[in-house]
Amino acid sequence: MSAATGTATGATTGTDATPPAPATTAWWRGPAARVWIGVAVAAVVLFGLAPAVLSDFRLNLLAKFLCLAMVAIGIGLAWGRGGMLVLGQGVFFGIGGYLMAMHMKLSDAGPGGVPDFMLLYGDGVVPGWWEPFRSPVVTVLAIIVLPAGIAALLGLAVFRRRVRGAYFAILSQALAAAFAILLVGQQKVTGGTNGLNGFRSFFGYDLADPVNKRMLYFIAAGVLIAMVVAVRLLMASRYGELLVAVRDQENRVRFLGYDPANVKVVAYAVAAAFAGIGGALFAPVVGIISPADVGVIPSIGFLVGVAIGGRATLLGPVLGAIAVSWAETGLSEQFPSFWTYFQGALFIVVVAFLPQGLASLGGLWKRWRSRSGDQGTSPSSGSDAPDDAAPDDAAQTAADAARTAGRNA
Repeated sequence: MSAATGTATGATTGTDATPPAPATTAWWRGPAARVWIGVAVAAVVLFGLAPAVLSDFRLNLLAKFLCLAMVAIGIGLAWGRGGMLVLGQGVFFGIGGYLMAMHMKLSDAGPGGVPDFMLLYGDGVVPGWWEPFRSPVVTVLAIIVLPAGIAALLGLAVFRRRVRGAYFAILSQALAAAFAILLVGQQKVTGGTNGLNGFRSFFGYDLADPVNKRMLYFIAAGVLIAMVVAVRLLMASRYGELLVAVRDQENRVRFLGYDPANVKVVAYAVAAAFAGIGGALFAPVVGIISPADVGVIPSIGFLVGVAIGGRATLLGPVLGAIAVSWAETGLSEQFPSFWTYFQGALFIVVVAFLPQGLASLGGLWKRWRSRSGDQGTSPSSGSDAPDDAAPDDAAQTAADAARTAGRNA
């Protein structure tokens, strides 16, 4: 009896009595810390480095790209986290852009004045639904609330009928096409194909002043950083977990008592609000908003940037949108007819070989190095767990040894 007990004890203690404690990881290597470090680095680049090294022209160009990146953040939330393939974000981008343009045209015309294009194309009378946008407060509220409200109503009508996937993508794309046609047809109040342009002031600030143009850049950078932080906090909340669950297992979420339609509507409305804000800042930064900026082609362009950057990551859509926009500007200057083909080819390559976008390159590199290290390490002798085994593997090895000793006893 004692010999058997001694054998069992010796086998247990000799093999691996206590699982090794899990290795501690430095705080800056955690996923959450890496995200906040990335946000801090982006803030330093946007607020410190870029204004110091870029000319006024290039800085204004970067401000334009930041406005487009605001749309990309919303698409990353709706598509990357919620699984909604949105191909009509140009609608909400255009709503925000046109509302801001209407306010600036009314402001330039003065109290009770008529915008210049209405004197040229129309009867010289400001429509009644234009009048509220003389107020900056009404304009700012409408830029946020109107796109979000339209998206919420559309989402409730669509998601409660369980429309998703390619059907939802086609529906949203058709909405963008219809919106562009509507803008072209209402020349007296929208400027038609020419859009609204020739803005002289932005909330009282002269847009011809380079200092004010630089101020617009800092506003765009600040709003973009705020959106990134907001999405990060949203995704770290219970709602963020629920949104991902709806994307992966919608029927299971419904079985647990949640309404997936309501979860999707919130993400879709937030994405629409972000697009509206991006469009509102795009108009004064670029100096024009037209149907060419809000139709089907721009909507697909937004999606391409998100796919290339990495739709399921936080900063991937931002970096992808900026990189694609910058490449489009550079290549269009050198090869005006080449960019469309390059954009399509790049999208196909990324979707085929990097479905998670360029943001997944770091993870792929780490996995490749990990596999190389595992292949180069020979298994240790005896029944002990290897030194580089994960804590769970080591604990399993110890448990197996204890069971073996018990059977021998």
